[in-house]
Amino acid sequence: MRARYGLMIAVYTIVGSQGRCQGRRTQWGPCMNESIEPQRAGQRGWRRLLDRIERVGDALPDPVFIFIGCIAILMVGSVIASALGWSAVNPVTGQHLQAESLLSRENLAKLFVNMPETMTKFPPLGLVLVVMLGAAVAERSGLFGALLGDAIRKLPKTVLSPAIFVIGVMSHHAADAAYVVLIPMAALIYAEAGRHPLAGIAIAYAGISGAFAGNMLPGQFDVLILGITAPAAQLIDPNFVMNPLGNWWFTLAIGTLFTPIAWWVTDRVVEPRLGPWTREDTAAAAPDLALDEIGEAQKKGLRRAGVAALVVIGLFAALTLWPGAPLVDHEAVGPKRMTPFYQSLIAAFMLLFLTTGWAYGSATGSVKSHRDIVSMMAEGMRAMAPYLVLAFFAAHFVAMFAWSKMGPVMAVQGAETLSGLGLPKPLLLLSLLIMSSFLDLLIGSASAKWSAMAPIVVPMLMLLGVSPEMTTAAYRMGDSIFNIVTPLASNFPLVLILAQKWRPRFGVGSMVALMLPYTIGFAIAGMALVLTWVGLGLPVGPGAPSGYVTPATAQTIP
Repeated sequence: MRARYGLMIAVYTIVGSQGRCQGRRTQWGPCMNESIEPQRAGQRGWRRLLDRIERVGDALPDPVFIFIGCIAILMVGSVIASALGWSAVNPVTGQHLQAESLLSRENLAKLFVNMPETMTKFPPLGLVLVVMLGAAVAERSGLFGALLGDAIRKLPKTVLSPAIFVIGVMSHHAADAAYVVLIPMAALIYAEAGRHPLAGIAIAYAGISGAFAGNMLPGQFDVLILGITAPAAQLIDPNFVMNPLGNWWFTLAIGTLFTPIAWWVTDRVVEPRLGPWTREDTAAAAPDLALDEIGEAQKKGLRRAGVAALVVIGLFAALTLWPGAPLVDHEAVGPKRMTPFYQSLIAAFMLLFLTTGWAYGSATGSVKSHRDIVSMMAEGMRAMAPYLVLAFFAAHFVAMFAWSKMGPVMAVQGAETLSGLGLPKPLLLLSLLIMSSFLDLLIGSASAKWSAMAPIVVPMLMLLGVSPEMTTAAYRMGDSIFNIVTPLASNFPLVLILAQKWRPRFGVGSMVALMLPYTIGFAIAGMALVLTWVGLGLPVGPGAPSGYVTPATAQTIP
């Protein structure tokens, strides 16, 4: 018996004839581009607000043309900024940062000569395509459906939300791989549990991106961001040493605090607004997603897949733990030693999906020869066409913003403005949080923004008695707030297309309205957490106090 489960491949496809509701109204809401009308909307002002945001946002052009418009605005802005001599000075290197016109000879040459390279270097593109090669086999062989079927039906619906969110938070160690693995899987899990798949997408996206400042365990991003903090702190204290665990208690608190918030927002705000969802709705949205009962052939396939999974896991364990292992940076210290392993997880997921899907299919009959494997991979790549079109324009917007050099200038001048406010410590950190959150709407890279801001705000706050680790924690909190509602985020187009599988023509406004309640909840909780942390003087991590005493001051203390 062969079943096809659209966990990874079909979810990426903007549905054609399958799943089209053809203008009719379904049990989970209106079809196509209509606005959702929640029950008793008049009793909930926030629902009316979200509906209005959705209607306005969905009236916008296709995301491809939104990026084209942003590119046009960026080009005009770069010309004006260059003509006005908009500039700043890097406070560490002394480098003069000057905004450049995108219509200059050099930048026009980059645009047209490097156009293929600009697209292929778009960060999410490569990882999506690589993972999809393996996921196409696992999906079309029926493995995903067999794995999820019985387990999902037995899992209490009430624990889905916190479980998916915590997995999303922990997936920060897997970098961007979580976007192409966890989000589509969460949608299918919710649909099979009789809950709205868009709610599954929402809470998974919130955990991966909206709570990016939090984690249960420190990882490579802690090393990266605190590594940027260290040289800025050494401007005041040359003996300052980077502590890779310097934000652990704070990031753990974020993950712990945000979990019940995301749970409540999903179950009480997001899902009621989306409306009910049944297995009949799943069949209407995508008939190939139905999960069949597991028979003897499927059980045999799962056993073979389990053996294949152990082989892949053993391979990567050996490549990581064996003396002189290639997936360990032997010259690094602390968590940074594992950076090659984290970066290899994309390949690990691809091989895991490929080998387990092949093993499963060979037992169930869905894979009869190696030609079936190649055919499944090819079908997976064909399904990626809508994302490739969108990625082309998104890649050029991101690259052209970097070419204009307006981002570093904006960050440096913003930090200088912050330093001139003369606010007390808690409000100053709150101002840093707010500024970094709004910069996040324009500059996607957290490390790029912090590289420009840290040399100014870290020494300034050290002189005011705030530790470099506490300043970094406040910045990280602000940097993640708007991740899930800005269309300019590099992974926003991918998540949008994932949602369009379940509701055709799900627009930018629909996505913003879906994720805005999480942003509001995280923003309020994050600001309260920063104020409480610095107000009570709690340690930010092991050996990392929130306050700071300059060496000169420390010497005068009896």
